[in-house]
Order: sequence, then C-alpha cells, then structure tokens
Amino acid sequence: MTQVTQVTDHGGGVHGIKVPIPDNPLGHTLVHVLDTDAGPVLVDTGWDDPASWDTLVGGLDALGIAVADVHGVVITHHHPDHHGLSGHVREASGAWIAMHAADTEVVQRTRSAEPAVWLDYLAVKLTVAGAPEEHVAPLRAARESGRMRTLPGLRAALPDREIAPGELLPLPGRRLRAIWTPGHTPGHVCLHLEERHPANLPGNGRLFSGDHLLPGISPHIGLYEDPEDTRATDPLGDYLDSLERIGRLAPAEVLPAHQHAFTDAPARVRELLAHHEERLQGLWELLGEPVTPWGLAERMEWNRPWAEIPYGSRNIAVSEAEAHLRRLVKLGRAEAVPGSDPVTYRAV
Repeated sequence: MTQVTQVTDHGGGVHGIKVPIPDNPLGHTLVHVLDTDAGPVLVDTGWDDPASWDTLVGGLDALGIAVADVHGVVITHHHPDHHGLSGHVREASGAWIAMHAADTEVVQRTRSAEPAVWLDYLAVKLTVAGAPEEHVAPLRAARESGRMRTLPGLRAALPDREIAPGELLPLPGRRLRAIWTPGHTPGHVCLHLEERHPANLPGNGRLFSGDHLLPGISPHIGLYEDPEDTRATDPLGDYLDSLERIGRLAPAEVLPAHQHAFTDAPARVRELLAHHEERLQGLWELLGEPVTPWGLAERMEWNRPWAEIPYGSRNIAVSEAEAHLRRLVKLGRAEAVPGSDPVTYRAV
C-alpha cells in the first residue's frame, strides 16, 4: 500500500481518504473510495465542516477524481462523522445516497425535530436515570431561553436509496454485499467486498466495517434515542449478535471508518465479545445494592475519571450504562426495583 498525503491505496480499486473530525479525539473518518464501472462510489463522507470538505475534495483530486464524477455514496450509519458531507457530495455530483431504512428514519426524524422537543425528552430521560439537578438544569435553561444549539445532522442529506441487508449493491463491475449489523445504530451496515484480496491474503474478501468493528476501540453502544419509541430495545444484544456474524464471515482484511485497516477479524471479534462479557459481569457485581443508571455510569470504567468527562459525554455514558442494564435485565441477571424514583436496578 502506498501513502499520498491523506490518501491510502488499498489495492484493487479501493482507496481511503483521512477526513478530519473537528474537536474530536477520534481525529478523522476514513472515507473509502471504490472504483466501479459506473464511476467512483464513496463509503461514508465525513463530518460537515469546511476543513473536512476541503480534505475530501483534495483526496479525490489526488486520485484524479472530481467530486462531480462521484457516482454514488453508501453510508454505513447516520452519525454526522459518516453522513455529514453527503449532501455536499450530492449537490456537486448528483450522486445517489444509500442507507439502511432504520437509519434513514433517524435522519428524517432529526431533520423534522424541533430542538425544544429533544431538550425536553433528554431532561426527562436524565432525571428518570438519576442525574443530579445541576446536570439537568442547563437543558431546561436552554429550553426556556430559546438559545438552543442546532442538532448535528440537520443538514445531512435524506438518502434516496435503501440498503437491503443481504443483497448486492447495484455497483457495475463490483460485488459489494450489505450486512446489517445493528448495535452502534439501529441501521448500521457493514459492506462485504466479495472479491479476492489484491494481495492474496487468506480470508473471505474485504469488509468496510464502519464503526462496527475497529482495531483498538470498542464502539459506543447506547440506547436508540427516539422520544416516541417506548419499546425496551436491546442494542447491546443486537451488537453482540452482529459481531458474531462478522466473526463467522472471516474477511481477509477489515477497512474500518476510524484508526487503520487490519486483518484477523475473528480474533478482534473474540476480544470484543470477551470485553463486553467482562464488563457485564463487573456491572452485575456493582448492582449488589440498588443503583440508578447515572450512579452506575459514575462507577463504570471510562478512558478518564468521571470528574473529567465533559458534559455531553456524560449523557452518552449514561446511555451506555442503560444499554448494559437492558442487557442484564434481558439475561435475567438484573431487575428494576419496583416503585423506585428515580429508577434503580439491582442484581438478581
């Protein structure tokens, strides 16, 4: 593989462009460019930011591709570091944009949502989870003042094609099959390039894994946020099941959306399954006495002490704690304490 500025040649008509994410420890999104007989197709696009757009355009230019030549965009999931620039690409090229229906629904809901509705929902949700008043108060203040931060993703394009799990995408000259891998988002997909690896590595083709399978990070697994959805979903269970499917696929190489390409996907899957089993056991042990989701998040192990976790990241952490609690409840290892307010959970 050769490196040219922000562009990596993965061989076989596949390139990666390192598109920056502003003010984010992840640093960048790896946007992949797949040559097809109908023109180049992008897998993800990067964050909607001028510097990110300039980097994407510059990376395509280094490959001899004008943005106007892009034939299509395949989005692994709706998060703004993956879907953010899709509208700009479509405006410049007329390219189609494909996404799984479950994540397209999220995009539609986000675009139509009033920020006040989201703030009300989040304030209630955090209160029920046991968040202290000093954490919830800024949400109420923003709601009352009318000075509300725009939700990320409001400008992302509405997809015009649906990715159907298990089907080959209509890409002339290539065999790219969609694999539904819910967990990180309800409509996350991995994309299996069913072609011999250009370096003849052993295994089953190559996998564009989005955020589902990363070489050194366990992706965030939180609750699927929908103010109108009252179902008791199990996103962590969805993720673990999806991981096992990818492990059985055994691709020769994984091309993720962050960090770097890697081999031996089954080994990485085993590491992640063991990580979550260990974490669930640790959380079960913390439920020896009733605790709220907020209290559980405070006690969980993160990449920094709880006191140093920023405000917005604490909301994400609580959602992850709730997803793990949902999994423990479904496994019959934990239960909500009847009548508790805010809700507390205990081990069974």
